[in-house]
Amino acid sequence: MVAEPEGPEDRKPQSDEAHSAFTPPAGVGQPEVAEEDHPSSEFAVPAGLASEAPSEQERSAFAPPSTYSAKKSPPAFTPAHGMPVIRLTKHAPWQDRMRAMLRIPVGERPMPEHAQRHGEAGPAVPRVLDLTLRIGELLLAGGEGAEDVEAAMFAISVSYGLDRCEPTVTFTLLSITYQPSLVDDPVTANRTVRRRGTDYTRLAAVYRLVHDISSEDVDVSLEEAYRRLAEIRRNRHPYPGWALTAAGGLLAGAASVLVGGGLLVFVAAAISAMLGDRLAWLCAGRGLPEFYQFVAAALPPAAMGVALTLSPLDVRASAVITGGLFALIPGRALVAGVQDGLTGFYITAAARLLEVGYLVVGIVIGVLSVLYLGIALGASLNPETAIHSVERPVAQTLAAMALSLCFAVLLQQERNTVLLVTLNGGVAWVVYGALADIAGVPPVAATAAAAGLVGLFGQLLSRYRFASALPYVTAAIGPLLPGSATYFGLLEIARNDLNAGLASLSKAAALALAIAIGVNLGGEISRLFLQVPVGEGRAERRAAKRTRGF
Repeated sequence: MVAEPEGPEDRKPQSDEAHSAFTPPAGVGQPEVAEEDHPSSEFAVPAGLASEAPSEQERSAFAPPSTYSAKKSPPAFTPAHGMPVIRLTKHAPWQDRMRAMLRIPVGERPMPEHAQRHGEAGPAVPRVLDLTLRIGELLLAGGEGAEDVEAAMFAISVSYGLDRCEPTVTFTLLSITYQPSLVDDPVTANRTVRRRGTDYTRLAAVYRLVHDISSEDVDVSLEEAYRRLAEIRRNRHPYPGWALTAAGGLLAGAASVLVGGGLLVFVAAAISAMLGDRLAWLCAGRGLPEFYQFVAAALPPAAMGVALTLSPLDVRASAVITGGLFALIPGRALVAGVQDGLTGFYITAAARLLEVGYLVVGIVIGVLSVLYLGIALGASLNPETAIHSVERPVAQTLAAMALSLCFAVLLQQERNTVLLVTLNGGVAWVVYGALADIAGVPPVAATAAAAGLVGLFGQLLSRYRFASALPYVTAAIGPLLPGSATYFGLLEIARNDLNAGLASLSKAAALALAIAIGVNLGGEISRLFLQVPVGEGRAERRAAKRTRGF
């Protein structure tokens, strides 16, 4: 007998527990469960959101590698250690705080509190960008390094509420880009630096303005910032023109004493340097480029040295030419160029070093033209073997301090910084003399060590006063400039000894690079003693990581 299949009505529950008063009758659909009554886990994936794709199994090392594609892109993830937290130390100088933020990509930068308040409508973006560019223009025209200019521009924009900014600095062009968000159009503004001038008093005033704007304790509105910036631009130089000419003469005289000259050599070097300065001013007034101004400024010291050689006086005529070269070597531009190269601004560094090269070629042409004429007239120009004389340490130390003092006046520094710069230059010369003459250290290494000490003191003083380091560094490296090596190299070339001349000029270039690298290294060492913003779980100071040979 075949059993008939059971129908729905024949299915009986096995017990009474299977019946419920809330069970819908047969043929009625199951009602939806209310959302608040639906049991769910807080870790459940919400409706409409795809769960993360499972990770691929470990593949063989010999399997062909998989390529990236937009259709099969790997899921985004957060590292196991989390995103790095950046602590912005409020008591650190604004230069260090802004450098730390500039090294972080825009999307990962922390959102600092705005130092300056603005209205409910938000900051005036065009005016903030214009103010930022104008301040950066003054800093770059004053000889400040590209890294510090970018830090100042970023400090201004962040203080007025523009966080997502990217400043860019080259040798003659400043630009800044602001993008409120990823969906908004970016706003870009730029400014070209047409004129350059050396006025460290103006540079210090700009630094004070940036410090006040980036400080939460000082309220500086946009109108007040524009007013102070206009006053800085209209501010007259602290020293008149005749004082600059006299400082140039005293600088050349002190440099001649530094390399072994006497009283007569001091007077001759001072007079020739002042004549060269007036001749360069005359060329500038006629609109000649700076290259020809250096050619004209190098002529009188070389002519004075040749004239003393042809005279019956028993003097060290080479010290006159060396003293004149000390006043012409562009040490400020050299230090700034090397600093830009060491900090990763290669375009600006290349342009500044090329400018230094042109100016040095102008000096070489001016001196060589006179030396060729002197040799043709029978002048007995004999190169000395030693670069520096060590017979009068006390007199040379005083001459080094006087040289730094004159450099500070020529750079238009504030008067309250002149004494510190003078002492710093004297310390640099004492360290150089102790290493080179007593300890027997090679001149290049001794120069680098002395310049590093100058950079260390200069950076510490600038951070203590929240100012630029240039006024405390540039004038203090004056006694270390390679004036003697440059003159002896040119003299050997004029005497048709090309190998010896190139060797001496190479030594001068090595000394100049040692000065620039030492100053930068001293500044980097000074950061070890300062409280700077750091990233948790990372190196204290983010630097650019580049390829090493590949």
